[in-house]
Amino acid sequence: MRLKPPIILVHGGAGSWRSLDLVRKAHEVLEKAVNEAFKVLRNASALEAVVEAVKIMEDSGVLNAGLGSVTDILGGIGMDAGVMTSDGKIGAVANVSYPRNPILLARYVMEYTDHVLIVGYGADELAKRLGLEKHPGPTERVKKRYEELLREALRGKPPSWFRRSYELARKLWYLGDTVGAVALDSNGMLAAAVSTGGVIMKLPGRVGDSAIPGAGFYASRKAAAVATGIGETIIKSFLTLRAVTLVEEGLKADEAANKVIEDHSRVHGKDTAGIIVVDNEGFIGASFNTIAMPWAALSSDGKVVLGGHEKLLSK
Repeated sequence: MRLKPPIILVHGGAGSWRSLDLVRKAHEVLEKAVNEAFKVLRNASALEAVVEAVKIMEDSGVLNAGLGSVTDILGGIGMDAGVMTSDGKIGAVANVSYPRNPILLARYVMEYTDHVLIVGYGADELAKRLGLEKHPGPTERVKKRYEELLREALRGKPPSWFRRSYELARKLWYLGDTVGAVALDSNGMLAAAVSTGGVIMKLPGRVGDSAIPGAGFYASRKAAAVATGIGETIIKSFLTLRAVTLVEEGLKADEAANKVIEDHSRVHGKDTAGIIVVDNEGFIGASFNTIAMPWAALSSDGKVVLGGHEKLLSK
């Protein structure tokens, strides 16, 4: 699909979304995200737009990022986020628990430090000193699901790891997964931003793809991409770097998205990943090997385009 720049494209996570009602709730959040981000995009850069879109998704409490982040096996929160622009600037944070909006901290790392990735205690301390708003802790919905899994474990039915976590992720993805945004502005700048609460019942300290440039997010002068799914498989395949490289080699965004997910499925199996891509010619792509990956796009064409739920409609 080709749209007229500027363009904002977002997703709410690839996974086994169990009903159209859940997807509709996600689409409501995504529609708000693209509408608000597009207002920014008309007067500012692609960077401003993707950060705004991800911030809105983090604040929704519906998706697994920011306020909606899931818990680790000890009941704590460890969030990852990253941002990158087509001029080569990158910032990321991993395993943070303090900031309400990890994407804002990732942007600070990109713009005001000499680093690419800051993790754990150091990143949380930086967020505190910057005066970023504090995360209030897991939602009641997340706590309830954590308690259910903990009771199962105490009855001798612990979550399996990491066939183990793959199977667990498939089981739990109705909560939503990583959120992400890519944008192309009127000046030709491309940007990618991503945020996640990770996989529920993960081991404390685990870092997924969302903090790794080239895995969970990547941008060049030709294209920008963000990924979603089982982070370990995405890191192993460097999914977003491969998609952007394919665009640089001549494919359109939609062709590149489909190609990398096809290859990913062949190596890592189904129910493992999704990706969104926008290129500098205005082509967009959204591809996934799961039941659904709600996504939304808005451009100068003026109409919000929603997708990623077609398999559920055919059930």
